[in-house]
Amino acid sequence: MKKPTPFPADQSGRRRVRSFVLREGRMTRAQRSALDRLWDRFGLDAGQILDCAELFGRTAPVILEIGFGNGDALCHMALADPNADFVGIEVHRPGIGSALLKLEQNEATNVRVACADAADLLESRIPPGSLAGVRLYFPDPWPKKKHHKRRIVQDAFVRNVHTALETGGVFHLATDWAPYAEHMLETLARHDGFRNLAGPGNFSERPDWRPQTRFERRGLRMGHQVFDLLFEKSAVTTSPPLRASINSPG
Repeated sequence: MKKPTPFPADQSGRRRVRSFVLREGRMTRAQRSALDRLWDRFGLDAGQILDCAELFGRTAPVILEIGFGNGDALCHMALADPNADFVGIEVHRPGIGSALLKLEQNEATNVRVACADAADLLESRIPPGSLAGVRLYFPDPWPKKKHHKRRIVQDAFVRNVHTALETGGVFHLATDWAPYAEHMLETLARHDGFRNLAGPGNFSERPDWRPQTRFERRGLRMGHQVFDLLFEKSAVTTSPPLRASINSPG
């Protein structure tokens, strides 16, 4: 697997504002070896349109995890739910290498991974209505106001998630940064094609099937509250919801 080339401009010719900065750090020998040995087995080629029936050799619900880090949660969820297929997206190659090792060690057959910008992939490589779920856990909150435009959860991104989901599919987000949680809640509430499963303006309890991530554990050690949001793609659009506000989960 070659090092990713610079991410291209969008269709208008303008360079997209990215929600991440590529700071890979040192890659271990094991991670590099995993990328060399296992990419053909678990990886998705650049530009490949996601055809999950062909990719996995079966028809099953497909869950997309965006920004899987070192793959702990992705591997855990895939092993716990063998009747679903999972696609993970990450831009940092050391994390991808770690995830590939976990998938190999656990003999996972229902996972594929992509080294890509999730915004690009959702916009052009995922057929409409093909996903049963999208999961976004502890994305970079970009806390400084001047960097808020880099947050991945923006109106255009939410529209693309909505398009990719099947009716009844669920967009699940989690963060330990309260201002970002409020931003997420308000942004999702503006889209009348989603229904907040906890009710307008509320956060959800953490589902049992969501594993605790290392970013979550770090946030808890720092005394942060963790916020989960579960929004279901509605069969029909609804009237505009009430303005969202921070509430305690549940």
